[in-house]
Amino acid sequence: MSSEEQRVWQAYLSATTLLDDHLDRQLQRDAGMPHLYYGFLVQLAEAPRRRLRMTEMARAAKITRSRLSHAVARLEKSGWVTREDCPSDRRGQFAVLTDQGYEVLRRTAPGHVEAVRQALFDRLTPGQQQSLGEIMEIVADGLQPKDAGADLPWLR
Repeated sequence: MSSEEQRVWQAYLSATTLLDDHLDRQLQRDAGMPHLYYGFLVQLAEAPRRRLRMTEMARAAKITRSRLSHAVARLEKSGWVTREDCPSDRRGQFAVLTDQGYEVLRRTAPGHVEAVRQALFDRLTPGQQQSLGEIMEIVADGLQPKDAGADLPWLR
């Protein structure tokens, strides 16, 4: 890498690590859950009938099914999610957001939105925000596996 590429890479690593930590601490403090779990509650809240196939959740989060199963077990223990068997696929399961989970999300969302705004958007001009969005879309699109034989975490 050139010295400029190294500078950009190190700035990216530092910023994403600090941002992840900042948001994780905010959610632990306000709701007693890590950022990853909050993301699952959001996914479920936005899904029809507040339910999603577990494999779809793993795919969206880019994690293994095993890691998702562990996370959903923790969310179940808190009373925020339940699991239902899939009637059309004996091996499949749905995660379902409970009313209690929806209420936790409703109470936690304003503080989380404020934390995201304060940590990221308030520091950038509208033009920088647009550029950041475009850059991240290019990177994500370029890294999205295109071939059917790709080693994908959510298939493990």
